Amino acid sequence: MLERLAELQRSGDRGVLFTVLEGQHAGRKRLAVEGGEVIGDGPAELAERADEILRAGRNQLLDVDGARVFAEWYGPPPRLFVYGAVDTAEALCASAKLLGWNTIVGDARGKFATRERIPSADELIVAWPEDALAQVGPDHQTAVVVLTHDDKFDEPALIGALRTDAFYIGALGSRRNQERRRERLLDAGVTEEEIARINGPCGLDIGADSPEETALSILAEILAVRARRAGGQLRESPQRIHAEVD
Repeated sequence: MLERLAELQRSGDRGVLFTVLEGQHAGRKRLAVEGGEVIGDGPAELAERADEILRAGRNQLLDVDGARVFAEWYGPPPRLFVYGAVDTAEALCASAKLLGWNTIVGDARGKFATRERIPSADELIVAWPEDALAQVGPDHQTAVVVLTHDDKFDEPALIGALRTDAFYIGALGSRRNQERRRERLLDAGVTEEEIARINGPCGLDIGADSPEETALSILAEILAVRARRAGGQLRESPQRIHAEVD
């Protein structure tokens, strides 16, 4: 099992190591690797919780049939894919890098998607939205933010993102632009249920003004969505402060 965990770290694959802390099978472990592989002598039903933990992207303390189980998440850091190489894209990447996330910025305009303009991106992709999304392949550990303010980029980027398993899809723009975009997406065949996945205007209401403040607002919402939190003030929340272990 230790060898397989080390291999996960090298390959960038994801897995969950379940350790029974209390109960009949205390001390037993079971490793569930994304894709179906299972190793260990822990109860077989533990692997049934693997997808839930993998998508949450964090360690959790579980109650499984009356037994306390620690679920330890293994995998590469989350990814932030920003389409639109504008000032806010650089601010987003710089902030996400502080969290240890991998950052990718795409734009069809080569004069914008440059290392000089976006130095904090781990990867720059000069391509139209469909091709950029195909290269990135957003999954359940990827947040997608669209910043272009241009229908010919925004619409294909959002439609393409909705076809992926991205855990967060955000779009910048005023409420008026969001409503106009909604109508255009409906005309393009996108359903109301799919549109509901789009966070627009994206970000939390913190009075953001500058690109850096806007990036903080957006990234805060991304973190809240990933942790399944509302993003309000902690003093008004009935939940525990830290979300690492539920």
